[in-house]
Amino acid sequence: MSIEVIKPGLASSIQDKGREGYYHLGIPPSGGMDQRSLIAANLLLGNHEGAAVIECALMGPELRFDETRKVAACGAEMIPRVNGEAQPLNEVFEVPAGATLSFDFVKAGARLYLAIEGGIEVPERLGSRSTYALGSLGGMQGRTLQAGDILALMPLCGQATLGRRLPASLIPEFSKQYKLRVVPGLYAHRLIPASEARFYAEDWTVASEADRIGYRMKGGTPLSFIEREPPFGAGDDPSNIVDACYPIGSIQIPSGSEPIILHRDAVSGGGYAMIGTVISADMDTVGQIQPHQKVRFLKVTLEEALAARAHYQKALDQLRQMP
Repeated sequence: MSIEVIKPGLASSIQDKGREGYYHLGIPPSGGMDQRSLIAANLLLGNHEGAAVIECALMGPELRFDETRKVAACGAEMIPRVNGEAQPLNEVFEVPAGATLSFDFVKAGARLYLAIEGGIEVPERLGSRSTYALGSLGGMQGRTLQAGDILALMPLCGQATLGRRLPASLIPEFSKQYKLRVVPGLYAHRLIPASEARFYAEDWTVASEADRIGYRMKGGTPLSFIEREPPFGAGDDPSNIVDACYPIGSIQIPSGSEPIILHRDAVSGGGYAMIGTVISADMDTVGQIQPHQKVRFLKVTLEEALAARAHYQKALDQLRQMP
């Protein structure tokens, strides 16, 4: 009951829903960057929604199965192929014993989630099988997949139904330009008002340095901070603060030049001002944005963010209630 990694893809890793409760110790949650797609792939198969899957970033792996298993691939448009024959996305299909599963180049989105009937068996670390590569924790020896890796599989937990498919209303839509909703941060008051307004009015381009730690943005006008005398413990750069905690989704702008959206493998604190936080309901979207695509930030209230979170939770409930 195992899978051999023939080719690892670009940055494939084992992820589940993440390890919560350790951020105050400097250990981020990790887990799938697009949680909804990860959960959808598992639920299609009848797996526990938090079973370990393979997160495939931009380029999928090539895998050889030693026994027949049903699988489901959700998220980015990256067509799966069994021995070269195209298979559907967002639908349960089968990989026979001895067959090879590979993927076409990504057409839209950035991350695909490959769930396997039963789930992938790697040791739990702090209650999760997710990979935190920066800390060499979890997953496959704390790193992304490599050629020659052998992935053990969990025992079958039910009878997955071939052809079971996500309803069209629950399949994510991808674009080349995105709007991300932002609640202004604790340090937004440090920006010159005209500069803050321009931050929300301009398009930003996702840089090539976009990964599980953070998404760097380029192409907008550098931000200007109100002049002040740096407080004791802060650096001289106007974007510096006395160290503070960083929530997932927070936006920091070192030296005011290039915004960085911190994601699920980000450090838990530091000395850069956080001018806002991308709302939790939009963080799956961030994980599906490709480098060089455009982003516009949209300022929202806390009440609007909470309403969006409730709508997101409703979509997850619809996944759980699939026939």
